[in-house]
Amino acid sequence: MSAAIVSGGFGTSVRPQSSMTPPPAASSPRTRLRLTRRGRLVFTTLGAIPLVVWALVTILGSGGAAADAGAELGARTFDYVTVHQGDSLWAIAESIAPQGDPREVIAEIMRLNGLDQATVEPGQRLALPVVP
Repeated sequence: MSAAIVSGGFGTSVRPQSSMTPPPAASSPRTRLRLTRRGRLVFTTLGAIPLVVWALVTILGSGGAAADAGAELGARTFDYVTVHQGDSLWAIAESIAPQGDPREVIAEIMRLNGLDQATVEPGQRLALPVVP
């Protein structure tokens, strides 16, 4: 059996091992890190958790601000009226705001109730704006 000494370039010598003995752990080549599917899923989940938490805090935090803004403006309450035979939006507007302009009140009634036209049917229930 013959042995050869190979110089490593930095002044250290490296002896080749025989084919029967395993190579030492220090001289094994380094491999890239390989992740399994489960490992990629874990790392993706860990990376996504801060984004999800940030989104939830932002969404839930803005809801409180919107509720506070609504409280500052005051809660709107509505009166309701059932339309009888012969009633019109003009007559209803004059009855709830006798000093105001009926056209503005009619526009508000139409907006509140989602009406496309100013015609109403008997038995129809309308939400009316509260006029101060």
